[in-house]
Amino acid sequence: MSQGFYKNRRLKSFIFLSACFFVALIPHAYKFENLFYLILALSFVVVLYGLLVISRNFNRNKILSTVDIRISNKDLPVLDILVAARDEENVIARLVDRLFNLDYPKNKLNIYIIDDGSTDKTPLILDRLSRQYEKLKVVSRSSNAGGGKSGALNYALKFTHGEWLLVLDADAQLKQDSLKRLFSFVEEGDWSAVQLRKSVINVNKNFLTSCQAMEMAMDAIFQYGRLSVAGVSELRGNGQLIKKDTLLACGSFNEDTVTDDLDLSLRLLLSKSRIGILWDPPVMEEAVDNLYALLAQRQRWAEGGLQRFFDYGDQLFTNKIDYLQKFDLTYFFILQYALPIISIFDLVLSIALLDSPIYWPISLTAFMLSGIAFWYGSSCKSEVPVLQKGNLLMVFVSVFYLSHWFLVIPWVTIKMSIFPKKILWRKTLHTGV
Repeated sequence: MSQGFYKNRRLKSFIFLSACFFVALIPHAYKFENLFYLILALSFVVVLYGLLVISRNFNRNKILSTVDIRISNKDLPVLDILVAARDEENVIARLVDRLFNLDYPKNKLNIYIIDDGSTDKTPLILDRLSRQYEKLKVVSRSSNAGGGKSGALNYALKFTHGEWLLVLDADAQLKQDSLKRLFSFVEEGDWSAVQLRKSVINVNKNFLTSCQAMEMAMDAIFQYGRLSVAGVSELRGNGQLIKKDTLLACGSFNEDTVTDDLDLSLRLLLSKSRIGILWDPPVMEEAVDNLYALLAQRQRWAEGGLQRFFDYGDQLFTNKIDYLQKFDLTYFFILQYALPIISIFDLVLSIALLDSPIYWPISLTAFMLSGIAFWYGSSCKSEVPVLQKGNLLMVFVSVFYLSHWFLVIPWVTIKMSIFPKKILWRKTLHTGV
């Protein structure tokens, strides 16, 4: 990608930031009659569509969100599992051992671990494991190869020969029968890709890990509902299955983004490829356990989320997708990215001008919908419980936890508007809990 493209992202970031500022400023500068009723009407639209999305989960079990094995060994496809690993000495041995004990025909399963320039003991551990498991394929890249996780995955693609690819993080844990149940789901739904629901292993370690467990369940509720209502769903990096031909037709993994999964999700949508969301069995992973790591992770997610809309926004408003999909994408773009910035500007202007905030009903509505999805996602029947002891107080506390996005999104947008960006893969530390 050219340097001019990066400048284009900066310009789009600045335009987006400026637009949010003026949306916040104009109601304070010019007192519009009946503005409050307009805000209430917008809040009603927000809550109406949000509740519709959440409600589609009520019939989830009837449409194969949880599946049993309905496919024979002879009908299972050849599957390549790809794991991009950089400095994963704490978890890589556990992952490889578990992958080779999955219930799947050995002649149809290929496991590729990409040592992406590790500087810890990961190469030594992989060398030992490659002697222990003859079918383990270790692919090595230099630390300056570039492209981050996407570059590592693209590099490994040329060694693969399976019909399907399953991308996992180094801390991933699957149930023994996950792969067979996953392909039973694929066969029934005719999906081009599937995202397993993500679940937290270290859920009870501290407050942050518990909140992230509920957040992942909330996200799955919204993703499943969006898929059912508008046909829009997203990959989440870890636990994403995709047909290899579909991936290649979309241009493989984008090495010029910090979130390859979100970028690929939009490209799949534009190519009319369907992404299924599978509630059970989940893929389990570690949640970050400290505030610094959480904010670093969320800044990367926020930046990647904005990058994809800046990169493909013009295509999203063409005839490539239908009107309901356009509405869904606009709805969640405003709630996830525009509303936090507008709300912060609105609050600052209210304090500076000794005025009342304008947009609080929409923010309150968004938090209310999140709370409902938190509660419902945490209480749903699940093979891996979201929380060991869920309660209403934890739901309220977790909704408050979500407010960190109202700081992260504005900060990231300001940085994207000002500073030139070099694509860096800032990995999450896995401790091997």
